[in-house]
Amino acid sequence: ARVTLCYGPYESTGVVQHRIFRLQGLQVLRACGHWCILEETQDWNMVELVVSGEVVFRCKIKELEFGDGKLDPVCREAVTAVENAH
Repeated sequence: ARVTLCYGPYESTGVVQHRIFRLQGLQVLRACGHWCILEETQDWNMVELVVSGEVVFRCKIKELEFGDGKLDPVCREAVTAVENAH
């Protein structure tokens, strides 16, 4: 599926900006065969996964753990939501 990862800015070390470091774990979606597109939004500290125009998963960006996502329960929940969307 084509998955759009919409992510907003968040504060880290006193600076507010869009960062993709915490999104790295969601690369497990690519490993599952999904095509992922990153899209910046203005929704503060939020990540939304959109499949076929529908938001299938939403969380705060700081809930995502740094790393490959294999042990992150939030990433596993996101993958399940995408898999169940189609």
